Amino acid sequence: MPPPGVPSEELLIARFRGHARRLFWSAIVLIAVFGATAYFYDNLPAPFEDWMLLSAAGGLVLVLVIVPYIVWYSRTVTVTTRRVIVRHGIGAQSRREMSHARGYTIGVRRGVLQRMWGTGTISLSNGVDAPLRLANVPNVTLVHETLADQIEVSQILAHRDAQSGSDTASF
Repeated sequence: MPPPGVPSEELLIARFRGHARRLFWSAIVLIAVFGATAYFYDNLPAPFEDWMLLSAAGGLVLVLVIVPYIVWYSRTVTVTTRRVIVRHGIGAQSRREMSHARGYTIGVRRGVLQRMWGTGTISLSNGVDAPLRLANVPNVTLVHETLADQIEVSQILAHRDAQSGSDTASF
């Protein structure tokens, strides 16, 4: 802990993405497209040619595999000792932050499939801004406990700094 009145250094606690289970269907499509392409290559009916098959396979892989992967990869959540940062976007990035020192409530929702995968949805609400929703968080209980601990530590430090600031002002 830093001495009273000295700002604490912001340290990285965790950086994660939503659970990769949302890419399951993309993996199935990729396997099916490669299998179908291998089977039908040089084995197409008369009006169709191999370049048509390869173009259709490439288009399917692009739309149903590569785009979902890029969208999943572009969404990150960063937890530091001061705040929670959510970034998403491919071309233009959008960013939302929520400070631990300000305090917020943590809500966890877990469906049946989320419990099976060990994931959950965390909602952070400070009562002023729109709730910050973290969907499909892996190890949701660990993240929940970490966020609760960070709120407590940040509020203790803020209270301590406020008390030490008022003590020195009275002299």
